[in-house]
Amino acid sequence: MQNPNEDTQWNDILRAKGIIPQKEKEITEEQIVSMLEDTIEQKTQSGKILEQLNLDELDELEDSEDEGVLLEYRNKRIAELKALAERRKFGLVGEISAQDYVNEVNKAGEGIWVVLHLYKQGIPLCSLINEHMKCLAAKYPTVKFIKSISTTCIPNYPDKNLPTIFIYFEGELKKQLTGPLEFRGPNLSQAEFEYLIGNTGAIETNIKEDPRPKIKDKLFSDLADTNDW
Repeated sequence: MQNPNEDTQWNDILRAKGIIPQKEKEITEEQIVSMLEDTIEQKTQSGKILEQLNLDELDELEDSEDEGVLLEYRNKRIAELKALAERRKFGLVGEISAQDYVNEVNKAGEGIWVVLHLYKQGIPLCSLINEHMKCLAAKYPTVKFIKSISTTCIPNYPDKNLPTIFIYFEGELKKQLTGPLEFRGPNLSQAEFEYLIGNTGAIETNIKEDPRPKIKDKLFSDLADTNDW
């Protein structure tokens, strides 16, 4: 029997009469590449959408989407949420003593940033920074913010070095801010403090530019105030 897929004049006549089916078109290499690219693009777009869904929304899609794909994304989201919940265990400024130092700082854990403020009561800038610390602790609950009276944590620590902030990551000292000049004096704003801590890498702040007015801008502002008189 003659092969109906062969390219012969007789087969062409039979196809034209509808006696045998049209020859199946061969898929070229370019077409295969194009189909693969389209599939990858669809999967990528689907992934972007799925990653934005919560667990309940993923459950609702189980009847209409591929179960294997959904299960994979659902398990991925569960793992991400568990990891985030594990890291979001701070949110407050803790008080430590010298005995707590090793456990709270050096053994803080993998992936954990620690911001430690050494302070002393009766120093206004220390009190101000403690207030700023409370705001940052609530805003960045994955970072451990702690404080300690300087001489309680480090015996004979000099008052001239206060306030002092130590920045640790995974138990390793990364940055140290020491003395009032580092903190710009008694008028340190919350935004400036966040900017300074952000520069250490401990927090991922959106404040990328120094919020403190530049000296030139302040001079022009003072001149404008004078001219108003």
